[in-house]
Amino acid sequence: MKLKKFEANIRQTNNAGEVARDLTIFDAGGVDEVSVVPWSLLLRQKIVQSVGVSRRKATLAVLLSCVFTVSFMITLLVVSLKTVADDLGSTTSIISWAITAPMLAFGVVGPAFGKIGDLWGHKRVFVGGLFVAGVFAICTAIAWDATSMIVFRTLSAAGGSALGPAAMAYINRMFGPSERVRPLGYWSFVTAGAPVLGVVAGVPLVAIFGWRTIFLIQAPLCLIGCLIAMWLLGDTERRENVKFDISGALLLGVGSVLILLAINRGPSWGFGSMRTLLVALLGIFALYCFVRAEQSASDPMLPLKWFRTRNVAFPVVSLALTNFAYMGGFMIVPQLLETGLGFSTSHIGWLIIARPLVFSLFAPFSGRISSRIGERNAGVVGASAVLISMLILSQINLGSSDLMIAFGLSLSGVGLGISAPALTALLANSVEVHDLGIASAMQQLLNQMGAVLGVAVMIGIHEATISSGTIKSFSYALLAGAISGGVAIFTSSAVKSTKKISLH
Repeated sequence: MKLKKFEANIRQTNNAGEVARDLTIFDAGGVDEVSVVPWSLLLRQKIVQSVGVSRRKATLAVLLSCVFTVSFMITLLVVSLKTVADDLGSTTSIISWAITAPMLAFGVVGPAFGKIGDLWGHKRVFVGGLFVAGVFAICTAIAWDATSMIVFRTLSAAGGSALGPAAMAYINRMFGPSERVRPLGYWSFVTAGAPVLGVVAGVPLVAIFGWRTIFLIQAPLCLIGCLIAMWLLGDTERRENVKFDISGALLLGVGSVLILLAINRGPSWGFGSMRTLLVALLGIFALYCFVRAEQSASDPMLPLKWFRTRNVAFPVVSLALTNFAYMGGFMIVPQLLETGLGFSTSHIGWLIIARPLVFSLFAPFSGRISSRIGERNAGVVGASAVLISMLILSQINLGSSDLMIAFGLSLSGVGLGISAPALTALLANSVEVHDLGIASAMQQLLNQMGAVLGVAVMIGIHEATISSGTIKSFSYALLAGAISGGVAIFTSSAVKSTKKISLH
């Protein structure tokens, strides 16, 4: 059967735009002309017709399910560190590296995977990353001491970091500029919401199943996801005669790790200590060398021109600032409720779940919101909601109602749920298709930096002002989040919304 005839037949039973994308994007294997449709494509299309789900939707579901499986585990042990430490005969301070190291790896390794996917195809990167995450999840479950557990968790997270950029690259190839916001709403919920849900669900899951069993459950989910992704996903285009910038990748990775490490360990080491300052200065020097190397690289790891592009630089910075407040507040508020107000663990759990719950409700509708008001205004509205949220939470005191606390937390979910998909879509619309992977990875890295910086700064402010009173010190910390939200309003207002294309 000739390809044109095959396409005509399919259009009779499916949306023409979706099928066209399926044929041109997913099965672009690098061959200029094909006279026979592959049997695998026929089989997949037959299954799609029988279950009544378009291939775009099926692919989106598989991508996001796999990303959720990996992202959810990054923070799962945040509130169960003592349980794990006791089981492994270690201390909480040492086991905390099972959270810190994976978070560093998840943000830092992503750019290299994003670039590799742009050059050699995102299917290989997605499936390979998922396989690595699954294998080291098994290793984590059978870890024999704290060191092995931390190493295995870090390697699993490093593999999982490949999924975010690859998934975003697929989404932006499947959906056109005018329709990206809604699927990116789901993507934003998974990438930003899954770690938060991991914190919320960590205590009951560990209490019911035990921490080792959870990783034994994650492993087969990853490996099953590998098989489905290998079968469902098609190859993305590959760039010929382009070299991978090894020196750029190493310098960016080293610099980012050192900066994130200084920020993350600042509260415990002391922000003014020689160790913190030395690590930070080495990180800055590595990033300086990275910039110099990129200026002369024939195929740079990260195009420096992006940082002079309005709709790339400002959306990325705005999202990093919003994550500063979102994740910093998420880590600070439970401590405020426990040590400041004396709430029980179950009471705190029911309150803080308001944030990811509202986020999950608003993110899918971000497409409709931004289509009406534009990505620029969506970013401003989202950042404003986060700002107001931080101001409300900073007023928490003895006698504050649960309704006030839940409302303040919910506003953060509303803000990120509205702004993240809109600004992510704007970023995707502003780069070339062959750079979507590295653009997504850059956003992932800066989001991670914003989140880690937010947690470190807020904890640092709380500890530095504890003499003014426990509740008051938390209030000062949350005001730092409000300042970050205010700057995010400014950076969001600096972007230009995508021009709407009239169909008439």
